Amino acid sequence: MSTVPSDSSAALTAAPLAQAGFGACLTGPGTASAAALLAAGASDGKLAAMLDAADGFLLVKGLVDLRDDPGLLVRLSTLFGPVVEDYTETTMARNRIHRDHPEIFVVSNGPPANRQPPPPPTPPLTEDGAFPVTFPQRSGWHTDQSYRRPPPDISLFYCVEPAPKGSGQTLYANGVAAYRSLPDDLKAAVADLIGIHAQPGTGRSESAVRAGQTPDPTGSHNHPQRQPVVRHHPVTGRPALYLCERGQMDWVDGPFVGMTPGVDGDGARLLYRLMAHYTAPAHVYCHDWDVGDLVIYDNRSLIHAATWFDAAAHVRVMWRTTVWGNPGPEYAGEAKSWRATAPSAR
Repeated sequence: MSTVPSDSSAALTAAPLAQAGFGACLTGPGTASAAALLAAGASDGKLAAMLDAADGFLLVKGLVDLRDDPGLLVRLSTLFGPVVEDYTETTMARNRIHRDHPEIFVVSNGPPANRQPPPPPTPPLTEDGAFPVTFPQRSGWHTDQSYRRPPPDISLFYCVEPAPKGSGQTLYANGVAAYRSLPDDLKAAVADLIGIHAQPGTGRSESAVRAGQTPDPTGSHNHPQRQPVVRHHPVTGRPALYLCERGQMDWVDGPFVGMTPGVDGDGARLLYRLMAHYTAPAHVYCHDWDVGDLVIYDNRSLIHAATWFDAAAHVRVMWRTTVWGNPGPEYAGEAKSWRATAPSAR
C-alpha cells in the first residue's frame, strides 16, 4: 500500500487496517465527530488524497453524532466528488430513500426499507473451518451501480445500527491487488476485454437465466452497460479488475463481449475463474460494524459483498451515499444512463 498522507496539523492520521493488505483507519482530532472530520478534510482535497493513497478504502470509527445529523453525511460526500447522487432521480424505490435527504440510500431490513440480508453461504464454513469469503461459496460480490454509464466513483457507508457481532459484516476485495497477482494466462485474457453489466431484477442474472425467466424489456435508463474489465484509476493510474458476479452481470448477452454468452459459455467459465481469484482471502477485508463506523470506498477499484444476519431478531440500519464526477477519460461527455424519465414512485 502507498504511504498515506496526513495533514500538517495532525488533525488526521492514518494507519493500515489490521488483517488487510489495503485500506487505512483514520484517527486523530479530526475524527472526534463528523463535523470535525468535515472541517479537517475540507481543504486541499485531503480526504480524497488519503483515500487514493489507501488503495480506495478508509475507515473512520465513532462518528455517532452523524446519526442525529444525516445531512453531515451528504456534506462529507461532497469532499470526494462534485455530484452526490439524488436517488429520487433514479428508479430507486422511494421506501429506501431517506425521507429528509434524497441523497441517502437506506439499507435496512426494518420498515420502511424492508431490505432482507443475503442467505448464509452453503456450506457455512470453508473446509478448514474458516469464514468463507471466496466466490462462489460467498456470493453477492459487486461494485455499486456498474450497470450504469458512467459508473459512480465513491460510496460512503455509515452504520446507524449494526447487527450483532459476527454477523452482518461487509466484505471488501481489492481489485488492484487482484489484477497485479493474476496469473499470466488470465492477465492476457482480460486485456482489452469488455464486460456487460445488468441491473439486478431485470431477468439477466445467472439465477434468472437458469430458471428460464424472460428478460424484462429495457428502457433508456436500465439497458445493460459495457464496461472495461481492466479499469485504470483516473487519479492513481493503477489498473484494477472491474467486474461483478452472478447478480450484476448480463448472463443473456454476456457476461463478456466476444465470448460465448450464457450461463454455460466460455465467458461464464472465465468469470468464475476471475471472481474466485479476485475474492481470494489475500485480497479481502471483512468489516464487523460498530455504531458510528463510516467506510469510504472507491467503486473504481474495489468490490464488496454483504453477509447474513438474523433479520427476524435484529434490525440493521445503514446509510449510503454515492459520489460521481471522475470516472475516467473513457466516459468523457457521456450522458448519465441512470437518470430515470420520471421520479421513482415504487
